[in-house]
Amino acid sequence: MSTNTLDQRVGTDKLVRASELLKVAAHPQRLAILDLLGRNKRLCVMDLSDLLGMEQAILSQHLTLMRDKGLLDYEKEGKYSFYFLAQPDFMKIIRNIEHCCEHL
Repeated sequence: MSTNTLDQRVGTDKLVRASELLKVAAHPQRLAILDLLGRNKRLCVMDLSDLLGMEQAILSQHLTLMRDKGLLDYEKEGKYSFYFLAQPDFMKIIRNIEHCCEHL
């Protein structure tokens, strides 16, 4: 049995970064945004708003926070902003949440 702690296996700096990303994602609406972007690769703000039934102003606050913290990125095309996952591997966490919630 290995006695190495998580910070020994991964590194303290990476654990701090992972903790920051988890804190940012830890909101039902942000998890829904991440899930949609993980399944659709990239979506414009208007499409996200329609799919989530969320006011654009509230959605923009969530997107800005996740972009500033490095979970999302975006590209401008004309008057539209298209968002996508900056950390695609984060979807593994989303899939695990989905699986774990089956047993709650």
